Amino acid sequence: MVIAVNTRFLLKENLEGVGYFIKEVFSRLALAYPQHRFYFIFDRPYDESFIVSSNITPVVVPPPARHPVLWKYWYDIKIPALLKKIRADVFISPDGMCSLRTRVPQCLIVHDLGFLHQPEAYKRSHLFFFKRYTPAFIKKAAYVATVSGFSKKDMTERYGTEPGRINIVYSAAKEVFSPSSWERQEEIKAKFTEGKEFFIYIGAIQPRKNLVNLLKAFSIFKKRQQSAMKLVLVGRQAWKNEAFLELLRTYKYRTDVILAGYQDEQTLTSLLGAAYALVYPSLFEGFGVPVLEAMKCNVPVLTSAGTSMQEIAGEAGLYFDPGSHTDIAEKMMLIYKDETLRDRLISQGSEVAAQYSWQRTAMLLAECLQLKGKT
Repeated sequence: MVIAVNTRFLLKENLEGVGYFIKEVFSRLALAYPQHRFYFIFDRPYDESFIVSSNITPVVVPPPARHPVLWKYWYDIKIPALLKKIRADVFISPDGMCSLRTRVPQCLIVHDLGFLHQPEAYKRSHLFFFKRYTPAFIKKAAYVATVSGFSKKDMTERYGTEPGRINIVYSAAKEVFSPSSWERQEEIKAKFTEGKEFFIYIGAIQPRKNLVNLLKAFSIFKKRQQSAMKLVLVGRQAWKNEAFLELLRTYKYRTDVILAGYQDEQTLTSLLGAAYALVYPSLFEGFGVPVLEAMKCNVPVLTSAGTSMQEIAGEAGLYFDPGSHTDIAEKMMLIYKDETLRDRLISQGSEVAAQYSWQRTAMLLAECLQLKGKT
């Protein structure tokens, strides 16, 4: 088979989310199926480190597509021409967009429908594009995949897509996440929190992450527990975070909140491994990778009920109503006071985390494409 893959999110210096998914999954597929020819399609110069196997042929198809007008041009004009030239048997697009102008069968991977749930978090031009074309993309694709049962249900309810058309190919966490030694934990606490225990949040600073409610919950925790506990927020500041920053400026416990910003992979792993618990109050996620990362680090998870995070963590999580800062605070106090509960969540979390891997994701996608046995 000739398998064309949209790899425009493989950016060496900015490998996040979808880009990391592409790197981990398609490098494994290429190595596992040497009988197939993979074309990695970039929209700009690529890094050679992404070409991990001799059956991968990189192709640059300009222009760089980072705007809805260029998306339309890239997918509907440039991609069909390339697919015809290389005689592709299938085109896989892991970023939720595909071509509406090719006859080549396509596999569309939709990670979530966040633009429908929290439209305020998207640029107006992007929002218009996703709302208009996502139903058409799903209808056009020969194969549809997503990363959780939560997202699958969302697509079936929003667009009436037949459940049997949607395959679940669960995501995973980076292999670098693992438990930290006691010595490393103490080093991290000395560096970031003056040696104090801390709750941690990992993710962008933006409205859908629900950080205003997290601050309100932490305030209740501090008042009632009279604890030296800190709150460490790790992640870049995204747009539309004015309400959060305004609250933080006048926050009574401002000295106990550490804005750690973006951290490199090694520091992030150590920070997470030293945390007392992860508090992840996001209102909407297609998968919720930080939850899995915490469980791999033997850190208990507190997160939003009724979301994909609850599906992923199962009985290994402690859940709250993300719309209620008082409920978030109650769960923070509960994990703080109940060491038996904390130990149980750590143990169960380790078992749950072991079920997820990029190899599993790759094989689930291979089953979706029915690669085994094809030549």
